[in-house]
Amino acid sequence: MLVLKGSCNVGDNLQTLTQCGLLGAPNKLLARRQTAFVSCSSSQSPRAPILAVLDRVGTGSDGGNNRTATTMTGSGSLADRLRLGSLTEDGLSYKEKFIVRSYEVGINKTATVETMANLLQEVGCNHAQGVGFSTDGFATTLTMRKLHLIWVTARMHIEIYKYPAWSDVVEIETWCQSEGRIGTRRDWILKDYATGQVIGRATSKWVMMNQDTRRLQKVTDDVRDEYLVYCPRTPRLAFPEENNSSLKKISKLEDPAQFSRLGLVPRRADLDMNQHVNNVAYIGWVLESMPQEIIDTHELQTITLDYRRECQQDDVVDSLTSLEQINDIEAISELHGTNGSPTTKNTQDCCQFLHLLRLSGDGLEINRGRTEWRKKPSR
Repeated sequence: MLVLKGSCNVGDNLQTLTQCGLLGAPNKLLARRQTAFVSCSSSQSPRAPILAVLDRVGTGSDGGNNRTATTMTGSGSLADRLRLGSLTEDGLSYKEKFIVRSYEVGINKTATVETMANLLQEVGCNHAQGVGFSTDGFATTLTMRKLHLIWVTARMHIEIYKYPAWSDVVEIETWCQSEGRIGTRRDWILKDYATGQVIGRATSKWVMMNQDTRRLQKVTDDVRDEYLVYCPRTPRLAFPEENNSSLKKISKLEDPAQFSRLGLVPRRADLDMNQHVNNVAYIGWVLESMPQEIIDTHELQTITLDYRRECQQDDVVDSLTSLEQINDIEAISELHGTNGSPTTKNTQDCCQFLHLLRLSGDGLEINRGRTEWRKKPSR
């Protein structure tokens, strides 16, 4: 982080840095890890000494204690120094701050759900990298790489209580824990960094797949032992409430669906490093078949996706959607969680849909999902 000492304001600092050429060539300065001297006083020479520390970036505050993002792994890489994230004090979770970019907001002038899902994926990968796991194959351990094993998403559940706007700062905390032989679980808490308000929660389940055979495989003791040392000692859940919707089974949507979008084709950009369609792309496909009148008047509050089949680049996908009737009282009651809670649901303002993604040719199921929508807030 650039630290300037003096009596000038931030605007003066930035102008001075631009005049001195520091903003034009940061890589050379960072690579040399040297101290630069700039001026922010009109009464002094532009080269008067005011200390600018360029080899420590990403500092923030948490409970009054300063922390830096420069040494997660001790590698001291440029990415580590620029990243606004670090392991928590106990080393069992990871927090990172993100600024919402202009290209990450949608028609509502707030971050899209795809943006939020991408940030969850990013902070999860950065956590894994921070504890020494490989980013080649999304957080694979040493044993997994030897056996050509990778992690794939089995289930993703995201709840957004308030969408951040352009230039808002979001802090995301994540942690991982074992799900026994079937895989791992990763949870997230999302906060508005300026206010500390919980604006979302998420949880996911991951299973192991052989990268060569594309078959699922149980988690071995060797693999589990490699990541358990970085997991909370006792179970910690983003959704500790009983009967929370993250655990709710998703019924299969049968034809004929009320709404559909046929013939969706993966783009090259939708493929990830494991050579299959990235799990975030499925969210976009699900939303493609949503009725426009709901998109115009509502915003997505909750999305749950069960991933049942890999999707490759040459596959053609159909997206089907139908309204789900809310029959039980639990589906419309307000949740009170220790990690934050959504706004109170009202049957007049809230609606739910079931979703199905299938291969166009043979109708094989790729993904089934459920979404909950709330009335857009007045702005």
